[in-house]
Amino acid sequence: MTEIASNAHGELTTRLLAGLPGSAVVEDPAVLAAYRNDMAGFCESGDPAVLVFPTTVEQVRHVLRTATELRVPVVPQGARTGLSGGANAVPGCILLSLVKMDRILELDRVNRLAEVEPGVVNAVLSRAAEEVGLAYPPDPSSWESCTIGGNIGTGAGGLCCVKYGVTSEYVLGLDVVLADGRLLRTGRRTAKGVAGYDLTRLFVGSEGTLGVVVGATLALRPKPAPQLALAAEFPSTEAACAAVNAVVEAGFTPSLMELMDAVVVRAVNRLGQMGLPESTRALLLVAFDGPERQREVQRVAELCRAAGATEAVPADDQAESDLLLAARRLALPALETLGTTMIDDVAVPRSRLAEMLDGVARIAERCGVLIGVVSHAGDGNTHPVVAFDAKDPEQAQRAQRSFDEIMALGLELGGTVTGEHGVGLLKKEWLARELGPVGVEVQRQMKSLFDPLGILNPGKLF
Repeated sequence: MTEIASNAHGELTTRLLAGLPGSAVVEDPAVLAAYRNDMAGFCESGDPAVLVFPTTVEQVRHVLRTATELRVPVVPQGARTGLSGGANAVPGCILLSLVKMDRILELDRVNRLAEVEPGVVNAVLSRAAEEVGLAYPPDPSSWESCTIGGNIGTGAGGLCCVKYGVTSEYVLGLDVVLADGRLLRTGRRTAKGVAGYDLTRLFVGSEGTLGVVVGATLALRPKPAPQLALAAEFPSTEAACAAVNAVVEAGFTPSLMELMDAVVVRAVNRLGQMGLPESTRALLLVAFDGPERQREVQRVAELCRAAGATEAVPADDQAESDLLLAARRLALPALETLGTTMIDDVAVPRSRLAEMLDGVARIAERCGVLIGVVSHAGDGNTHPVVAFDAKDPEQAQRAQRSFDEIMALGLELGGTVTGEHGVGLLKKEWLARELGPVGVEVQRQMKSLFDPLGILNPGKLF
């Protein structure tokens, strides 16, 4: 796709306004510039032609029909909290922001499901579900601002996925506007169903390249008891990972099992004055929310000590547990205070987590960059974060080299280049390496079936 000429630009705006209110169509260059990127660094973006804020399904259909007729690319956007460039503008595109489609349409206590629009913020849905005794478990670190549509687009995870799973496990059905404006309903409202191909799973994680999600039926769970947490200090990442393996082997399923290295602990302390132990090489946070949580926390503390923990301290009460979990959610904001950040998202088998973390430390030393690692240790998903001075070209080059070496290490250890952030622009080359030529070709064929003109989020994934 190439940038549209000025006369075509005028026609595009006129056509869009035929089905959208004037307030929903934005051409102000300053506003367009503010919306052209998500939160990923080192990802190119182009100048969009226009930004639209639909509030109804029919308005989205009008946008897609217009785009198809005029052969204009469309880049769907949520809150733009993504970390892979998946929401970045391409030259001459329509930026299709879904943040104003933000209604919770239904909370069904009997069938334990929610019907929502894509612009609903994750935390808003979670709190609404809690008010009726239910829970929506996927909880990305950006849950206070990220939207359900964005979570579906990237297949987002979160801190509690070790017990409760990721977004794809909660999406029962979708309303999707296809590239030509047709409305497709996938999935079901029933507890189970296997009628036809599972198109719902296909759209989850597709990053807006196959269609635009305008509604979702989501599974809910009963509201769990408050989490009780413990913090365990370790003299090495190897010992911390041994504790993770011991907890799993013993049959426990924590609601949360997160690991922060020394770089992250110090950064969190500086930002939040949390009082975390800076002498530790690795801090493991483990939480339980079941009826036996007191006993489980005590037993896991014993396992941590047996694995080499210098301290393993259960929280005294709910307030202390909440403080520990708040410290974990500060990890990425804290690392951002150290410089420009390049955030990796490599998942490996749990049994190889120590190899991954030790390998990252060697890469940091070899490349001469600062890397802090925070991990969803319970499922092997690591987030090595490279912090550097982006104004220094030599530092930026070393940061990029370390980023690539981390992804290569993840694949070498039998992992994947993205556990929950998506591919976007940032990892296109690495997706090809992970899938291989046949895998890439099959996925491209799938893309062409749903989007034969290639107008939906072009340039992403492949």
